[in-house]
Amino acid sequence: MINKWIYSELTDEQNEIKNKLANELSISPILAQLLVQRGISNFDEARAFFRPDIGDLHDPFLMKDMDKAVERLTRAMRNNEKILIYGDYDVDGTTSVSLVYRFLIEFYSNLDFYIPDRYNEGYGISTRGIDFASENNFKLIVALDCGIKSADKVQYATSLGIDFIICDHHNPDDELPPAVAVLDPKREDCEYPYKHLSGCGVGFKLMQAFASVNNIDFGNLSKLLDLVALSIASDIVPITGENRILTAYGLKQINSEPSTGVKAIIEVSGLKDREIDISDIVFKIGPRINASGRMKLATEAVELLVARDYKFAHKRSSTINIYNNDRKGLDKNITEEAISLIQNDESFANRKSIVVYKPDWHKGVIGIVASRLSEEYYKPTIVLTESNGLASGSARSVSGFDLYKAVESCKDLLENFGGHMFAAGLTMKIENVEEFSRCFEEYVAANILEEQTYPQLEIDAVLEFKDITPKFFRVLKQFGPFGPGNMKPIFESKNVFDYGNSRLVGKEQEHLKLELIDNSSENVMNGIAFRMHEFNDHLKALNPLDICYTLEENTFNNNTTIQLMIRDIKKVEKDS
Repeated sequence: MINKWIYSELTDEQNEIKNKLANELSISPILAQLLVQRGISNFDEARAFFRPDIGDLHDPFLMKDMDKAVERLTRAMRNNEKILIYGDYDVDGTTSVSLVYRFLIEFYSNLDFYIPDRYNEGYGISTRGIDFASENNFKLIVALDCGIKSADKVQYATSLGIDFIICDHHNPDDELPPAVAVLDPKREDCEYPYKHLSGCGVGFKLMQAFASVNNIDFGNLSKLLDLVALSIASDIVPITGENRILTAYGLKQINSEPSTGVKAIIEVSGLKDREIDISDIVFKIGPRINASGRMKLATEAVELLVARDYKFAHKRSSTINIYNNDRKGLDKNITEEAISLIQNDESFANRKSIVVYKPDWHKGVIGIVASRLSEEYYKPTIVLTESNGLASGSARSVSGFDLYKAVESCKDLLENFGGHMFAAGLTMKIENVEEFSRCFEEYVAANILEEQTYPQLEIDAVLEFKDITPKFFRVLKQFGPFGPGNMKPIFESKNVFDYGNSRLVGKEQEHLKLELIDNSSENVMNGIAFRMHEFNDHLKALNPLDICYTLEENTFNNNTTIQLMIRDIKKVEKDS
């Protein structure tokens, strides 16, 4: 059960804007309220929100160093230099490499790609990767979703006669790498209007700039937006501004004409013949692509995403699906071990953070374990294991708390680190783990706000069941694609009752299948409340409930209905 429900209240000025929007757009005041909550204040802004336009993408040359990057890439191709496309091993990295490789290979054949081995090389630019480039006579490396903190590695490459173009979106250090060009909207001296691109998004902007200079039709690039959508959804970056446009068009590409590799991974994910949305990417497609780098080599994910032969793509995606099944077992076991460590150590009860370390945990799944622990205990969490003689780990945050700053506050104890507000990676000497745990806890305890120490639900609006009409739902769907910065609206309905057919379902009768009514109409709403069996007796005694939920489509036997996806429930006694 969620500790607290938070309500969004509009000011008098915002209420005036809400009423005006409702009138101008011919929508319900509740939907107009949702627009106002998203910063929309007039008809034109609403039109742009509901109809994302690829023509509204920013000029890529507004990004610092873009002219240098395009000039160096163009020169390399004119001089027939070997180019290496280098990227991280997660979804953002592999989609970045796949996009740039697939775009350039149409015009230039003297290039290859490289993904570091998570276990032998670690995150980011590696010495081994640079040595590979040198031994194979590559003269230019385009680094994607990594490199912003690799000043020493870039310097090493320069000494070997290899140039770097860095395309990253992580927070930079004070010292930038000595690359030919450093593309990162988060650079302090970069005036690019949108700061939240994914790594693949930065790679896309480089290709957009390259295409414009070299008179290449934008259609050659826009067909690769399915990869950008995969990266944005999987890397949990805000789906606002430019990302919203890229995601909207990317989802259209996924649902109309996905690339061969994306089509294959959709099929093994059990999503064939249905409309793919952001949650499908986050919970089904993304984890499978990630599993390649977690369990084996992420190179296999790139081979899938650049594939043209469907038979090969299907075989590769089937293999990756097996990796994902193996990954599920591993992360379940490690999560259980970590919970046992926490429960058997009384000191965790009084801490505001969690840092757990076990040398034999599988490095490929500790990020997932960190996510599960932060959800279970609702504390900023770091999970560490041993890798190449160092303690290597992943960090995950809770809503609103800047994890990156917390890790950065202990940087004197770290060998390296990187990330952003909600997730980070880090390595340290094993003997520093205890002191790091103390330092991290000290920062978290001093800086975390009280409301960040327990789960909350932000409720967008209160609905009566009579408000939930087919038109209401049609317009609501146009608020998507949903994600950080534009989350799926959460509604509350008060004093709802069992219509008669609510019941427990699931192998252990742990879920609640709902059939509800309220006093506003005869509109009967179906819903599902996962792991909320404890409310069944209260409901069957004809007691009312207050519920909060999102609205979803449920298709069964070719019949599509609106369903309540219950997020939380509160009991209401009859006499209250």
